[in-house]
Amino acid sequence: MTLLEPESTGTVRTTGGPVIATERLVLRAPGVDDAKAIKSLINDRRIAENTARMPHPYTLKDARTFIDAVANGSEPAFLVTLADGRIVGGCGIASLRDDGPEIGYWIGVPYWGNGYATKAARAIVDYAFGELGYAELMAGARVSNPASRRVLEKCGFQWTGVVLQRIRSINSSAPSDRFRLDRGLWASLRSWGKLQAIA
Repeated sequence: MTLLEPESTGTVRTTGGPVIATERLVLRAPGVDDAKAIKSLINDRRIAENTARMPHPYTLKDARTFIDAVANGSEPAFLVTLADGRIVGGCGIASLRDDGPEIGYWIGVPYWGNGYATKAARAIVDYAFGELGYAELMAGARVSNPASRRVLEKCGFQWTGVVLQRIRSINSSAPSDRFRLDRGLWASLRSWGKLQAIA
């Protein structure tokens, strides 16, 4: 992961903030020109039902509200893009519950099964611990979403139990697995990964 300074490409007016580059993805702040692409990609019930705060249907107004919130907020949020600039999803850190900062992510249905969620989640975890200095991170995945659970486990998150989580798109609560990752375990896993790369 490389943390880059924001740059102006002339193609997208972003809200500023850091740009995180991995081998396969670039995480960047959303820009005003991204609203239509965000709306088009995220307006799928399968995505909304697996996130806590996402409405369905997801409108252009929702996309613009999200972009404005990122520009004015203190909680980091990123679009997940490919090297060619194509938006494939989003991720960020928010305080949804009293148990600590929480990572979240979504990937557009056409891009499922490519490992993008895992790469994006690892990048946001590294950013949260490495750049923002968090001591721990929380995460959740609906019990009916084993793919998201696998993403969290690959990132080193440990299961802590099941809670009822309010899901905006279904206007109800649903069981959600809760996960936790602390800085010490994250640092150990990063060291182990470097040793594995040498072997």
